[in-house]
Amino acid sequence: MQASTFEKPAPDALSAYPVVHQQMMQWGEMDAFNHLNNVVYYRYAESARITYLQALGMFDGDMVTVLAQSSCQYLRPVTYPDTLLIGVRCQRLGTTSMTVAYSYYSVAQEAIVATAESVVVRLNNSATQKLPWSDSERRALLALENSVGHTPEGA
Repeated sequence: MQASTFEKPAPDALSAYPVVHQQMMQWGEMDAFNHLNNVVYYRYAESARITYLQALGMFDGDMVTVLAQSSCQYLRPVTYPDTLLIGVRCQRLGTTSMTVAYSYYSVAQEAIVATAESVVVRLNNSATQKLPWSDSERRALLALENSVGHTPEGA
């Protein structure tokens, strides 16, 4: 699975997302109906979420997070060949968690083809207790989000 941060100007549909993750679709990711398999959207969200955490400097090996909830709304079928640009942002910032929003933009269709949301919980290093976001992590997240004029709920 090839993935990277998208470096060109993002399409207008993704202008409110501070991180845009580029994901090339692979032939073997299609289902029996020749559409991108629904499970693959979740793998792509995971990769996009890691790109977002890396942009914040929060994925240095010391941070422990767990996915508490995930959902995806499929708006249009995606077929091979295609590249998806996945906009990622923090929709809501809690004390120990964040709700991450995703918009999947198909380069071939020039349209949003899916939206998704996940809840990520921060844990201590032994993954036994919830751990609050530090002040510096909150500042970094808000600065990144504010770079596109977005402020997460609860911030």
